[in-house]
Amino acid sequence: MMKGQLLFFPVKLLKSTLKFRFLTIPAPVKVRILSYKNTNIMILITGATGNIGTELAKQLATKGISFRALVRSSQQIAGAETVIGDMSDKNSLMKALAGVEKAFLLTNSSEDAEHLQSNFIEAAVAAGVKHIVKLSQFAAEKNSPVRFLRYHAAVEEKIIQSGIAYTFLRPNLFMQGLLGFADLIKHTHRFYAAIGDAAVSLVDIRDIAAVAAITLTQAGHENKIYNLTGPTAITHAQIAQYLSEATGQSVSFEEAPAAAMRPALIKAGFPEWQADGLLEDYAHYARGEAAVVSNFIEAITGHTARDFASFAKDYAPVFK
Repeated sequence: MMKGQLLFFPVKLLKSTLKFRFLTIPAPVKVRILSYKNTNIMILITGATGNIGTELAKQLATKGISFRALVRSSQQIAGAETVIGDMSDKNSLMKALAGVEKAFLLTNSSEDAEHLQSNFIEAAVAAGVKHIVKLSQFAAEKNSPVRFLRYHAAVEEKIIQSGIAYTFLRPNLFMQGLLGFADLIKHTHRFYAAIGDAAVSLVDIRDIAAVAAITLTQAGHENKIYNLTGPTAITHAQIAQYLSEATGQSVSFEEAPAAAMRPALIKAGFPEWQADGLLEDYAHYARGEAAVVSNFIEAITGHTARDFASFAKDYAPVFK
């Protein structure tokens, strides 16, 4: 293995409970969907320039749904009214939330994420927001050994205590996380992670965004928690196989020792807090705690969740 060639799928940039380790879904989940008659509900999107936020904004604009996007600097987002603000500045949040009834809450998984999202919740309460759709993470749990999962659980609890109606979207590992390492795969035809042969039910961010768009614009999703996964749980060796088939090139997965991950992450520029969180996250995956498959995506959107083979085919040009 060449120095520095460790591959880590970013956590739900967010990518989410240990209680799900042996959970199975015995029967399809049915979700009743009711359309809002009022098409003028004001929606605010945070994280609108990130991976999921960009896709969500695109899907809302395509449906002709007006929305407001909170951004940190002046920029245009198709279909959106943009407002400049900062999650650490409650005054700017109040301005962004003026007249808003429904909000999509998303920030990067940083050491400040819990504080920033708490600021947003407090501002949302003061502004009279009626419903928050929060992008959380699969297996969010206040007693989790994974810091990302603990902070998501803490924010979820704060939203519940606020009295605002909520929808918690808990996606598993993002398929699109692999795109950040496309050059490595393109030039070496291999990737690395400390995960062994544990299977993970990876999910496509296009499906996450589709669920978010629906929960923001249709009734019947208030005070619900949705675990969002792909249709099957697969190993990293299987990921390599799907990439090989899609690109027509031989791609292989190699196990990386966990001890080598932290210095490689630090060297790559990750803050220590986030690097340690990624180690915790991958230990969580390696223990087989992220293999659960749910059918919420199909139940809510009406289409089957994309599998990794479809993702690999759609993004094949990026990897070759």
